[in-house]
Amino acid sequence: MADGEGDPGVFTATALPGDPRLLPTVTNALLGTRAFRAILHAAGVYSGAAGDTHRADVPSPLGLRLAAPGSDSPAQTFTLDTWTGTFSHTIQSPGYTVTHQLYAHHSLVHLMAFSITIRRLDPSTHPITVQLQSLFVPESQDLDLTPGPDFQGAHYIYGQTLVPEVEGGPCPTVHMLWTPAPQSLTLGGEERERCWEFLTAVAEGEEAAKRSYSAGLALVAAGSLRSSHVHAWAALRRGCSVELDGPLALRQALHGCLYYLLSALPPRDSPGFRFHGISPGGLSNGARGEDYWGHVFWDQDTWMFPNILLLHPEAARAILQYRIRTLEGARRNAQEQGYEGAKFPWESAATGREVCPEEIYGAQEIHVTGDVLVAFEQYYRTTQDQKLFLEDGGWELVEAVAQYWCSRMVWSEEEQLYHIRGVMPPDEYHCQVDNSAYTNAVARRSLNFAADIARDLLLPVPEEWEDRARKIKVPFDAERKYHPEYDGYSPGEPVKQADVVLLGFPLMHPMSAEVRRNDLEMYEPVTDPAGPAMTWSMFAVGWLELKEVQRAQRQLEKCFSNITEPFKVWVENSDGSGAVNFLTGMGGFLQVILFGYTGFRIKRSSLLFDPAFPDDITKLKVSGISYLGNKLKFTITMEEIRMEVTETSRDPPASPLEAVLESGQRLPLREG
Repeated sequence: MADGEGDPGVFTATALPGDPRLLPTVTNALLGTRAFRAILHAAGVYSGAAGDTHRADVPSPLGLRLAAPGSDSPAQTFTLDTWTGTFSHTIQSPGYTVTHQLYAHHSLVHLMAFSITIRRLDPSTHPITVQLQSLFVPESQDLDLTPGPDFQGAHYIYGQTLVPEVEGGPCPTVHMLWTPAPQSLTLGGEERERCWEFLTAVAEGEEAAKRSYSAGLALVAAGSLRSSHVHAWAALRRGCSVELDGPLALRQALHGCLYYLLSALPPRDSPGFRFHGISPGGLSNGARGEDYWGHVFWDQDTWMFPNILLLHPEAARAILQYRIRTLEGARRNAQEQGYEGAKFPWESAATGREVCPEEIYGAQEIHVTGDVLVAFEQYYRTTQDQKLFLEDGGWELVEAVAQYWCSRMVWSEEEQLYHIRGVMPPDEYHCQVDNSAYTNAVARRSLNFAADIARDLLLPVPEEWEDRARKIKVPFDAERKYHPEYDGYSPGEPVKQADVVLLGFPLMHPMSAEVRRNDLEMYEPVTDPAGPAMTWSMFAVGWLELKEVQRAQRQLEKCFSNITEPFKVWVENSDGSGAVNFLTGMGGFLQVILFGYTGFRIKRSSLLFDPAFPDDITKLKVSGISYLGNKLKFTITMEEIRMEVTETSRDPPASPLEAVLESGQRLPLREG
């Protein structure tokens, strides 16, 4: 495998992986597919009731393969270019090349497209024909589809999903228009080169689908369809730029993670965009029986969100609005279990009702409700956006989560502390435990934030919130100076994944450096080496915090066994099982770079930085860090840290910043 002449953002291969799940995905905020796949998915379009809810398979006109007749084994290359957000397949035959390019348009989010380009390489004048082998069949196991009249040369089908998520609920509608692809394309004898472009527009309504298709046709006519996508994608990449000078494999992994995660986000400058959350395998995956059926977990709020928040706060807000939209479903979940407030589902789809197929997780893995609120807190500390809370439903969510935690606790006369009993911690090898350290710590943080923001919004603070935050038990062994995972945990018991280590980061639960070290030492050797990919990143962040750089690197290196070649698609587990295109693992990996190497910590009234990185990285440059309406560029080397304010918002006006050094010296930071 050669990697794009050393370009860490271009992944090139001469053969495809044997497992089609490991083909690259092309996705935008509304549509996604895998290369050479016969189906696509549309965001928020699920079919099936409750635990059977899954992303509805939409037949994909984009699924096709090229064949060059008369050439037994022509030279072929397959390339994912993360700089342009494009996948391409090129066949090199004697006398000509043919290139098939595929992309999900980043700014026209109802549009996906492919093009076929034939280029003559010699002076010959005979016609050149290539075959197109389409995988497309206009029917679906999840949609009741009906053909409609052609529109501007496009074929048209529309229909509804077959089964609603909740009884009596709506069945989403899909309208699709596409340019029909012929069985072959011919470059005429007089032509040197020609490009054919094919559009697919998908929307919930007929008008939106037709509007998008027409907009695509106009760009085709102007010769700027792909360039308009590349321009929008490049603007996003520039605004979320993370670059390091270091080993090629690390740089490739970084660019792969940025490509797959940023693909899932709404385009910049699209306020009010109706976002549908991010599932562990992304929008391209999640059909029935694969990748957790496209459901949204804590993976979004804990593992992906912090990176998105620093680089693209507008997209972070859209993620929070997805949780606000599903608040009523979360209230129903709490009510059905006999509690007050709102309990977010372990697995969420369109309504916020629990859609996990196995009851135990929905009933016991309740830390997700606190994880959702931690994302709201991080957003508020980073943006001071009170409008989200006062006008857009955020406060109602905060209050409902605080009420849930209060109703879920019981008072222990013996310990004179509040307990939360009968839960499954993030470590899913244990269930029905009492006082999971992580669950109780995240409940405490939820209540503290609820009280803090209530004061900021000049709202009354129920005494109960502060009392329970003060008096909730977070297990601690004073003799060994570490946090047992739950009441009765015995040191040495195997653990599935990162759990107690999350107290240090992202929860920033108060503890000494000695206790932080003991937690890492206690759990690192007993964590399942075959566990999910995001685990090792949190050990790496912990060791970086303690300036144990080599130990951190050893943890980070474990992640590489989850990254597949040649397109850097992550698998959940290193044996290849679990979700693919595992954005959760990528989110953890990016946090090592964005929060571990830089030492960024989002605090109540500051953004801390305390860099530490290994000798084989000589420079780290992060552009477009957003903080209180300012855009910051950090350049970090072993010798110095440079900070520059590159942009400040005018409406609302950005807060003035200053850099405060350990010595106490204060340096004002102004734009430029």
